[in-house]
Amino acid sequence: MSAPQTSGTAWRRRMVARVADEKHRTATALELFFDLCFVVAVAQTSAAFEEELAAGHVGGGVLGYALVFFAIWWAWMNFTWFASAYDTDDIPYRLLTVVQIGGALVMSAGTAAALQDGDYTVITWGYVVMRLAMVSQWLRAARSDPERRQSCLRYAAGILVVQTGWLAHLVVPGDLRLPAHAVLALAELAVPVWAERAANTTWHPRHIAERFGLFTLIVLGESITAAAGAVRAALDTDATFGDIATLVLGGTLTVCALWWLYFAQNASRRLGNFTTATLWGYGHYAVFACAAAVGAGLAVNVAQATGHGHLTAYGAAAAYTVPVAGFVLSVWLLHRTAAAGHPTAPDVVHALAVAAILAATFAPAPVLVTGVVAALLVAATCVPRERGGIRAAAA
Repeated sequence: MSAPQTSGTAWRRRMVARVADEKHRTATALELFFDLCFVVAVAQTSAAFEEELAAGHVGGGVLGYALVFFAIWWAWMNFTWFASAYDTDDIPYRLLTVVQIGGALVMSAGTAAALQDGDYTVITWGYVVMRLAMVSQWLRAARSDPERRQSCLRYAAGILVVQTGWLAHLVVPGDLRLPAHAVLALAELAVPVWAERAANTTWHPRHIAERFGLFTLIVLGESITAAAGAVRAALDTDATFGDIATLVLGGTLTVCALWWLYFAQNASRRLGNFTTATLWGYGHYAVFACAAAVGAGLAVNVAQATGHGHLTAYGAAAAYTVPVAGFVLSVWLLHRTAAAGHPTAPDVVHALAVAAILAATFAPAPVLVTGVVAALLVAATCVPRERGGIRAAAA
């Protein structure tokens, strides 16, 4: 793991910008710890989403899940991007990171109330705590990095103003809360674009790609954990393994295929400038949200297969096929390279795969069919590319 190349003592170092092409830059132990604590919020959100779907509250569940996951993703991504440019790993930096971890845990405690009752009080306060800690980090960077001071101050000011809006959002009348939420979310997304116009921060492409990849791994792992819990709960009742065998096989095939599809590409080469990096980061909202929803969808199908679900057969199937299709589509679009404005062979293959996964909603064994389609997509796109790379290296 890499250590920040800054001067000073472990107590306090100058928060100067790190070099964007720093050699051997990898995730730090603190970043990995941050991710593990953050995945608690992901797990709680996924579990609450599963309960809403299982109870038949599809519309409210999907909306609540999308809103809560935005807060999780955005807080995580802002820390990650800041750390790539200004990680000093001194005591003040660590303490402010611990504050953000505390905010994430508060958020995780409020996810069930947000999804089930529409009460966003706890989750909002947890989110604001995390974001105000980032204001302190940006102000510290502004003091130590004169070249990018204006950009750092814009980040600090923008985040502070939007957090004031989130707190005011708590007292907005119920029928206006969703429009207010949309406005505030757009304001959050606009802050980096506005701030980076003053001066680009020195984020590290390979480090960013690694950090997003690691969090994708953790979220996929959480989906496996959620699915395993559902299988265990089913077997603790009167269900047999034969009742859910196709679900276990299809779910395993799906998650392995999603992992393969995500890591089949060289992500860092897509992060050559701020525009492409912004699209990459913003696009991962769908990647992370869909990955976490896969486990919830599989759990819903296990409940349905054992007679404990409240959705229709097609509704339960869609709870699984839609997030899988969303993940495949999002990863494909993030890595897509246009060829003279015309669709390429991989474009056609991915489009057909997405259509086939959605069509699996109406198949007799939708989870198994989805897993087979995802595995075939890997065989059609990733394996030939990797074989070609091996031959080129050998030559």
